[in-house]
Amino acid sequence: MPQDKDTVEKLSELISAFICYAAGHLPDDVRQRLDEMSKIETEGFAPQIYDCMRKNMEMADILARPSCQDTGLPQFFARVGTKYPYLDEVEASLIEAVKKATIRAPLRPNAVEVFEEYNTGNNIGSHIPWIDWELVPDSDELELYFYMAGGGCSLPGMAKVLMPLEGYEGIAKAVFDQMTTYGVNACPPCLVGIGIAGSAEVAAKLSKKALLRPVGSSNPNPKAAQMEKLIEDGLNSVGLGPGGFGGKLSCMGVNIEQASRHPATLAMGLSTACWAHRRAGIRIKPDYGYDFFTHKGVTL
Repeated sequence: MPQDKDTVEKLSELISAFICYAAGHLPDDVRQRLDEMSKIETEGFAPQIYDCMRKNMEMADILARPSCQDTGLPQFFARVGTKYPYLDEVEASLIEAVKKATIRAPLRPNAVEVFEEYNTGNNIGSHIPWIDWELVPDSDELELYFYMAGGGCSLPGMAKVLMPLEGYEGIAKAVFDQMTTYGVNACPPCLVGIGIAGSAEVAAKLSKKALLRPVGSSNPNPKAAQMEKLIEDGLNSVGLGPGGFGGKLSCMGVNIEQASRHPATLAMGLSTACWAHRRAGIRIKPDYGYDFFTHKGVTL
């Protein structure tokens, strides 16, 4: 079906403004958690690092610029209602929005084509922006999460399949091995996302989706929630601290998402978000009205 150019233009304009704002303003829950942590970190270099973070956020707002020079690779997690009237135009609108935001925000061009090894210059490339689709029955809205997957926060990312006898202790060991090796590269304090499933690709995807959950939320399964707390306490005891300069707290939190596994496999995935966790969510109605729910009260 031919795409409606007027719809693509209207949607891309709104989503471009959404991306530009998200690039320079952290979501409400992340700002609140960083403020809470800064009041706990009173020794060593930690207070100065949190002061730098605070100043960084203030200047990003004043200058209307991204809060970090690495604006990452654009990733979208789209929950689209089956009755949303512009379903055919969503993908084209997201691509056009990224092109516009790359110039307006501005976003650093980060899309490097694999094998050819050249930068496309506009953050558009093979399967980039990455779009994860989910259909929502009987809904006429588009719920869109945008995430900037930067180089630092992507470095600790991994997925592996464990022998089932390694159990949940094996998952925890893999997390600690990775975070104590690469966690400092992710600009801590990090939000840690863990996926548990039956295959590596499902676990990896769930670990990234775990980063979309609010900071401070808990998995509804009591055993998973307990594991989140135990790993968070353990990572904090490592003492990475803000910026990796040492401190009492290494992570903003640990979020676990799970899918049923095969009896013979236990897969885990790990994704991290840096302190500048530029995750943003918006619901768009058919009349282009919206709810920017990660940044309450903001008008685009």
